[in-house]
Amino acid sequence: MSKEHLPEPLDFFIWTVEDVGMWLEDINLGSYRQIFKEHGVNGEYLEGMSMFTTEQILRFIRQCHMKWGDFITLCKELRRIKGLSIFACLKGEQKVHRPWWAPPCLSVVFVKVAKRNRQSRIVSLKLEQ
Repeated sequence: MSKEHLPEPLDFFIWTVEDVGMWLEDINLGSYRQIFKEHGVNGEYLEGMSMFTTEQILRFIRQCHMKWGDFITLCKELRRIKGLSIFACLKGEQKVHRPWWAPPCLSVVFVKVAKRNRQSRIVSLKLEQ
């Protein structure tokens, strides 16, 4: 298997199911790649996991046939990439990069920081001449 281009952690909330699969491989949880794909686990879903109730967490673990240790690893890694997003958006430290999914001819024009979780979201891109 060739090394795939890993998705940017800063953009994790817009990851596709395939991006999540690549990330799972990178954090040594690749054995869950197929089941996550079957359940449609994308970046938006991962972002929402922090709001899960205990019942929803248990249902997720059962559906994905996860071991508790693997679920804890998943949560730690999610916390790490969310931390990257938050630290990148702090006032005075915000450094905006062109998203990994955007072609080189596009650059970032406007970034919106969510009030609830301070995560940066690209709102507008412009075509460079």
